[in-house]
Amino acid sequence: MSVWEKFRWRVVGALGRFVLRIWAKTSRIKVLGEDEYRKAKQAKKPIILLIWHGRLMLAPYFFRNRRITALVSPSRDGEVIAQIALGWRFRIVRGSGSHSIVRAWVEMRQDLRKGGELIIIPDGPRGPDRQLKPGCLKLAQDTGALLVPWSFSAKRKRFLRSWDRFLLFYPFSRIVAIYGKPMTVSPVLDESDFETERKRIEHALSALDAEADSHLS
Repeated sequence: MSVWEKFRWRVVGALGRFVLRIWAKTSRIKVLGEDEYRKAKQAKKPIILLIWHGRLMLAPYFFRNRRITALVSPSRDGEVIAQIALGWRFRIVRGSGSHSIVRAWVEMRQDLRKGGELIIIPDGPRGPDRQLKPGCLKLAQDTGALLVPWSFSAKRKRFLRSWDRFLLFYPFSRIVAIYGKPMTVSPVLDESDFETERKRIEHALSALDAEADSHLS
């Protein structure tokens, strides 16, 4: 990446943070289900936060300045997310199903084994929408990390006509941000049991979207 390209991306990140900060600061954010998450943090347990791609908009602001590691794809969309997040003290690991995933896996595993915290978008970067890919389960098996679903909804919002039905919230809104119950994954599962666990976690994350929406209906 050239010097000019780096500068341009930094400007994109700064503008993204500015807009997102204004949108969020003018809204009222209510946080639900945080107790068990905080207990896990206090116990210094490794945590993998799971967020569907369509409910990602609030996350960089909500989790700002916590030094969380985020797995981000090496796509252009991923670069936008990375530049926004870097200004809020996230640590970015780049990787996807076809790019640098082995190196990303090693970095994420090292962070989690030190008691770190990681954000994964389990249906990213291109879907299918709300179909949980197995990598987060395998990482939890390998490190003993807790899987914690997270979602949000807003009173004033629009769902974009994108593959993920991206939730775009507007300023001066009421927002609910919600944590699901931390989940563990057995380190030893046969193929059938692994798929059962994958579906269980997929359902829990999708149910959290519906729960967040219901608080504002």
